[in-house]
Order: sequence, then C-alpha cells, then structure tokens
Amino acid sequence: MNSSIRSTLFTLSGLLLLVGAALYITRWAVAPYLFAIGAAGITLCYLTLPLAGLSPRRKRLHRMNVFSGLLMILASGLMFNKRSEWILCLTIAAIFQLYTTFLRPKE
Repeated sequence: MNSSIRSTLFTLSGLLLLVGAALYITRWAVAPYLFAIGAAGITLCYLTLPLAGLSPRRKRLHRMNVFSGLLMILASGLMFNKRSEWILCLTIAAIFQLYTTFLRPKE
C-alpha cells in the first residue's frame, strides 16, 4: 500500500473511531459501525506496513501497534453486544499506542 494512501486511510479511520466512540454515548445505532470501520482501517494500516529493514526495537513496537489494533476490533465487537468492557479494551489499546509513539526512535 502506498505511503500517502496509508496515511490518508489512517487519518480517516482515526476520525471514524473517535466519532463512533463519542456517538456511542448517545445510543445512536450507527456508532458501533463507525467505530468498527475505524478500528479495521487502523489495523489494516498497521498490518500493511513494510517490515523490511526495521530494527528489532521497531519491529517490537510494530507488534504492539498491531496488538492495539486487534484490541480495537475486539472493542467494536463488544460495542455491538452492548457490553461496557469495550471501554477497557480501547483504553489498553490507547496506552499501547501512546507507549509506541513516545518510544519510537526519531528518524
């Protein structure tokens, strides 16, 4: 996947994820779908990132990002089942993403 397409998809997916999580409070029926599409888009961006030439540290951080994407997909599944544990999954995913953001080496 092209770098600019991945960047655009990641931004759009992040917005959908945020809107879906915010609208879930209002009990709007479309909110879990927006959240699920956003989570799938973010996970797709992580999974299509090329790993060739990355240091072991970057690969480890990449695996954490993939795991956080999978946690967001799990959170969307919990949203569809009207369970409140989705908040916990989303919080853990956000902590993993913050961790990888601050520890990623500067290029």
